[in-house]
Amino acid sequence: MKRFFSDFSKLIKFRLTFLVVFSASVTFLIGSQVPIDGVIPGINWTNWIILIIGGFLVTSAANCFNEVIEVDLDKLMTRTKDRPMPAGHMTTGQGLVSGLVMGLLGTYLLGRLNIETGLLSVFSIFLYAFAYTPMKRKSPIAVFVGAIPGALPPLIGYVAAHGKIDQIAVILFLIQFVWQFPHFWSIAWVLDDDYKKAGFRLLPTTKRDKVSAFITFLSTLILIPVSLLPTFYGFGGYYIAGISLLAGLVFAWLGFKLLVKMDLDSARKVMFCSFFYLPLVQLVLLFDFIAK
Repeated sequence: MKRFFSDFSKLIKFRLTFLVVFSASVTFLIGSQVPIDGVIPGINWTNWIILIIGGFLVTSAANCFNEVIEVDLDKLMTRTKDRPMPAGHMTTGQGLVSGLVMGLLGTYLLGRLNIETGLLSVFSIFLYAFAYTPMKRKSPIAVFVGAIPGALPPLIGYVAAHGKIDQIAVILFLIQFVWQFPHFWSIAWVLDDDYKKAGFRLLPTTKRDKVSAFITFLSTLILIPVSLLPTFYGFGGYYIAGISLLAGLVFAWLGFKLLVKMDLDSARKVMFCSFFYLPLVQLVLLFDFIAK
């Protein structure tokens, strides 16, 4: 039983899935505070739970398909060779069936909230598993492609509550979209040696060089004005502006240190900062909505 839970956790990439579902659940709560025809709908907690379960299943399905496609490559990398399929604990057929069952059930649940949410979830699965995944060995452009499904969770969460894509939804998407780049590239810097074993080309220049470090630093700078868009467009207050600016400056400072030092320790600091940055900004934005 212990091995089953361990294998299942690795199969669905539990930590990544948790972050995705967290992002969607927070923006659902934000969307619940936005007036529809002048009336604030309030939080439908049943729909919130459906979103969490459906989002968990859909994200897990996308990760399953990713691992089915990359099973031979996962055998080559230290960080992935103990996943259930490359380790021989599960067949690719079992992985595919697991992905299909979770994907269909998750899409059904999200589609029950509204058709837009269901369609966005299907689009996210296909883009992640069948566009981003095969591109990882061909070009660093894969990071840009992967940033789209990576930024869809806040859009899905918001639309699940609000029912349509509006200006707020687009800005929530943009914040997470831009955040993806320093997040992806810092991970790619740390894991570059392991990634090379599978032929993955994810750093901007495919190498740990000055240009890759500069582009990573630049992406942290771009995130600062993007994160201030909620305040600029009037649906965020001073709290989100202050936290976004402070967190963005810390993020950019760590990115600058990577540019100067170009070492693994600096890249790890950028990576760990990215883990804290996004949930912090989203939670403070939610607090801003509730405090109004």
